[in-house]
Amino acid sequence: MIEFAEAFPQYAFLVYVAIMSFITFMAYGIDKKKAIAGEWRTKEKTLLGLSLAGGAIGGLLGMKLFRHKTKHSYFWVVNYFAIALHIVLFIWLAKGGSF
Repeated sequence: MIEFAEAFPQYAFLVYVAIMSFITFMAYGIDKKKAIAGEWRTKEKTLLGLSLAGGAIGGLLGMKLFRHKTKHSYFWVVNYFAIALHIVLFIWLAKGGSF
């Protein structure tokens, strides 16, 4: 796996983004379920941090599907900014950049 990541860092990054998006999507779903049940909630900065750390697609999908945090404009801004950042990182890696 390490050889693949070194040879094709942009694809390794896509795998990372997919995993983080799944985790973030689940975090939004769990938080929504807890909100409905009146239980202890996930901190907003944790949800936003997951989005910035690679899970923005999952964050947006979670917002739309679970109708969660959709009235907070900063959630939209952070998730769209993170998607743009992830696209730039992917292009940079595809053009030969490395970490």
